[in-house]
Amino acid sequence: MKEILFEGCGTAIATPFTKDGIYFKEFERLVEDQIKNKIDAIIICGTTGESSTMSKEEKKELIKFAIEKINKRTKAIIGTGSNNTKEAIEMSKYAEKVGADGLLVVTPYYNKTTQKGLIEHYKVIANSVKIPIIMYSVQSRTGVNIEPNTCLELSKIDNIVAIKEASGDISQVAKIASLCKENLTIYSGNDDQVLPVLSLGGKGVISVLSNIMPKYTHNLVMNYLNGEIERATKMQLEVIDLINSLFSEVNPIPVKYALNLMRYDFGTPRLPLVELTKTNKEKLKELMKKQGLI
Repeated sequence: MKEILFEGCGTAIATPFTKDGIYFKEFERLVEDQIKNKIDAIIICGTTGESSTMSKEEKKELIKFAIEKINKRTKAIIGTGSNNTKEAIEMSKYAEKVGADGLLVVTPYYNKTTQKGLIEHYKVIANSVKIPIIMYSVQSRTGVNIEPNTCLELSKIDNIVAIKEASGDISQVAKIASLCKENLTIYSGNDDQVLPVLSLGGKGVISVLSNIMPKYTHNLVMNYLNGEIERATKMQLEVIDLINSLFSEVNPIPVKYALNLMRYDFGTPRLPLVELTKTNKEKLKELMKKQGLI
């Protein structure tokens, strides 16, 4: 049986920017609040963190800063994926060097690849580091799906320990679980599918919702894992409307607005992403009030 990197909720943390770069002070504030609220892992430089519009230098600076501030109080998992395998290796080695607990590696985007290419891509990245790797399958963003048989092949590599499954296809998640068993931990990549994934043996979620509801999302998962199925189900259903609102426009547009409503200073996303529309702002604000967040 392979190491389970974490059980519960990992926050795909947003990144605040100023006109000059990363707003480190405000980022640290959110990190501290996440840790106080029982978060099981923090994922830095993921999709929600807008890594695609950060320079390599900015990423390295944020990675080092985040790992130092987290200081082993929870798992620090770093998004190091790229459509350039060489760059993914470079960033993975850097994250390992500065103390990351694990890596989140998304499939190559834009240039895409075949399933054979995916196997080779992940294999050379895994061979370049010793720390655990979570594969990230999100075809809606990358155009590439990690198929179940590919998961099986990659699960044979010692330090490929998990997959963030954001395909939205529960049948695919079931097939991966059936094939890979204890050789591959499954995390839900969709906040609205936490319970279905847990019911198939998943161990948690890598979440956008937990930016604003860390303790709630942690408790939702742990209730399920501790056998309180009815309670966990109720919690999942209670936040479905809020989750839908957080994805009313491209992530992380809505969640950055939500953080601002909670008196964080996270500004707006970097172009080409723009501010949330007025209608969606009003809906999100209403749902956050309903949850007692503002």
